[in-house]
Amino acid sequence: MGIGDRKQARTLAGKTALITGAGTGIGRETALLLAEEGATVVLVGRRPHVLDEVAAAVTGSGGAALTRPTHIENAEDVRALVAWTRDTAGPVDVLVHNAGGAGRTGDVRWTGEDEWNAVLGLNLTGVYLLTRAVLPDMLERGAGSIVTISSLAAIRPTLRGGAPYGAAKAGVRNFMAYLRDSYRDRGVRATCILPGAVDTPAHDTRAVPPDPQQRAAMVRPEDVARAVLLCASLPERTLIEELVIAPTVQRDRSAAPGPGGPDGAPGGSLSPGPVDPVE
Repeated sequence: MGIGDRKQARTLAGKTALITGAGTGIGRETALLLAEEGATVVLVGRRPHVLDEVAAAVTGSGGAALTRPTHIENAEDVRALVAWTRDTAGPVDVLVHNAGGAGRTGDVRWTGEDEWNAVLGLNLTGVYLLTRAVLPDMLERGAGSIVTISSLAAIRPTLRGGAPYGAAKAGVRNFMAYLRDSYRDRGVRATCILPGAVDTPAHDTRAVPPDPQQRAAMVRPEDVARAVLLCASLPERTLIEELVIAPTVQRDRSAAPGPGGPDGAPGGSLSPGPVDPVE
């Protein structure tokens, strides 16, 4: 197949794809792949300069990208984002929920209400708000794909990930099942992807970051991005309901430290702030 044939065969030509947490890791790689397949990608995150770097990479490869810094856990920000996207690029055809982050405390005994609410706000409430905002357009057109990056923590919660993170990721998994049951017969596809350990910058802030050999065995962001593309680009007659992506070789956790200081106290935090967002 030649280059010209490849361009004509692009599976997302004319589509608008909105991606949260688009500045790094899975979000960045997803934006690059979806743009390569012809989608206009709307890059959403908290840091404008990071989003601009991804947009430059997309446009430098001949794709189309827009950026919109947004706090997705804020309902008014989300409403403004979706209205702006509709006016600028058209209604959202593909929504990729990728933004997320873990708290600083693994042991629930030391998890404060502010940390709990912040983690659930970013990982769960933001998914609800953004989904609610795009659904009317998708239902009116009778088509749309919503792909959510959950985590294996949804079904295998650990101290390393922390209580609120696992609870939030289980929540979005349940929410995607609700969407499938409610709207699949009206053309809206809802998919949940549950990755295992992924080599992203989030690991840099761990109390004991994985060594190079461990990172080499992890799932790569581009691996998850390829799964997102598959889910979003299949013919509308076909739906991938749920997809688990895990490293072939499991990380050795036999010497893994506890989630905090003595007795799990927050003195040995997993990350430097109450929420370590993926953007």
